[in-house]
Amino acid sequence: MESKRNPVIYSDFPDPDIIRVDDVYYMASTTMHYMPGCDILRSYDLMNWEFVCHAYETLDDTPGHNLEGKEQIYGQGMWAPSLRYHNGTYYVNFTANDTHKTYLLTASDPAGPWKKRTIEGFYYDSSLFFDEDGQVYIVHGQKEVYLTELDEEVRGPKEGGLHRRVVCDVDEINLGYEGSHLYKKDGRYYLFTCHMLKAGNAWKTEDCFIADSLDGEFKGKCIIDDDMGYHRLGVAQGGMVDTPEGDWYLFMFQDRGALGRAPMLMPMHFDEEGFPVIGIDGKVPDTVTVPSTRPGYVYEPLNGDDDFAYVPDAEGKVHLKQFWQFNHNPVNTLWSVTERPGAYRMYSGKICDSLVYGYNTLTQRTFGPESAAWVTVDGSGLKDGDYAGISAFIGCYAAAALTKEDGRFYLVMLGKPAQNDTVFGDSDFLDPAVEYERTAIDSDCVTLKVHTDFTDKLDEAACYYLADGEWKPLGIRQKQYFKMDHFTGCRFGLFLFSTKQTGGRADFLKFRYWKKD
Repeated sequence: MESKRNPVIYSDFPDPDIIRVDDVYYMASTTMHYMPGCDILRSYDLMNWEFVCHAYETLDDTPGHNLEGKEQIYGQGMWAPSLRYHNGTYYVNFTANDTHKTYLLTASDPAGPWKKRTIEGFYYDSSLFFDEDGQVYIVHGQKEVYLTELDEEVRGPKEGGLHRRVVCDVDEINLGYEGSHLYKKDGRYYLFTCHMLKAGNAWKTEDCFIADSLDGEFKGKCIIDDDMGYHRLGVAQGGMVDTPEGDWYLFMFQDRGALGRAPMLMPMHFDEEGFPVIGIDGKVPDTVTVPSTRPGYVYEPLNGDDDFAYVPDAEGKVHLKQFWQFNHNPVNTLWSVTERPGAYRMYSGKICDSLVYGYNTLTQRTFGPESAAWVTVDGSGLKDGDYAGISAFIGCYAAAALTKEDGRFYLVMLGKPAQNDTVFGDSDFLDPAVEYERTAIDSDCVTLKVHTDFTDKLDEAACYYLADGEWKPLGIRQKQYFKMDHFTGCRFGLFLFSTKQTGGRADFLKFRYWKKD
């Protein structure tokens, strides 16, 4: 039987919510500003996962979502999904802090198509709950956690329905509760919620509150206070799921610095009072083993190479591999993988001074403890002032690029140092990039690489270019920090942006991905 080390996915899949339908486990995860969004993943053993779909192509049509001018939604967009299955229908709900809406996605098949609409009201870090009597509720809030009864169509609060505060953090030294999930087991209600602390073994813990009825008292305590020896970054926020055999597991995440928030799996049982007890002696185990419901199943990778050989479907639409996502809503007239077969082609459509404002940056997640990606950039279509290349895409990004000035080509390393290393601190990532090195090159085509190292929160990115069959360093090793400016982990990103004129073009060929086991 296979075992796996925690984190079971050593990559940025924050706010995981999981369910089991028959012998299949499904997970929804936060995607924020990345499009298509709302990752739906599948597993048969809770340890290995693959993409099923993205539940929406784009979330909304606003200047920020569309990167118009200097409008943007970095660190905003989709937050903290809740995934549920009820009477043959799959439900995902979440809020977006930029639009201040609560969205509801529904489907009869987790692979889609998903229908999108809104729920009346704004429910921070919310979770749906369908009770056995057919009533539906939503639990939500920060610092104060509320339970609100919804109408049968899940369109808004039920007139005269239950609405009450179930948990309140009265300690002003704490940052409150969030990421709440409600379940029912053996006639009792279980509310799991992340507790944000400023002191203790871990600054983020997980609490569980139990009640015999939804209008009764919820009594609770801390059930996870464990950073696994990793820089006081506690394991928290997620939910519980059972196997077909009746064994129980918690599926949470742990902040892993610039890598992002990585899913953690731990076995669970219940004590005499009914409270969950996790792992071994209340600690998150280093290694987990879960029997597969489909032994021998081969999973599709969560990251990978791409030769950009795509064929449109019967409706003329191209479907990129599911590990790719754009930095915001794509501008579909400015990218193609069919115009030049074997290349991801980008056109410049705006003038800006930073790669974070460029359209159609194509990203996929990095992996821990180390990962790297490289790609060949054909810059023959660049115009003066254009930059095209590959980046470690985060607020304090690092990028290797080909640029053109006065008709000549140069290799440059671009970066954006953080002002400080605190999650909630200010960041100037939207300001113009810093150019750390510039080297003349006698070619309009070059292979560029970015290497990321997250070992024990080292969190560094290094840039390289290929010359005479060897990788040559370019610029500095850029320190990276997980901050609320992007509020997502570092990704590899293929980009083009123009500082002087629009209409330039860049082709990306033979994308390759490597990760350290």
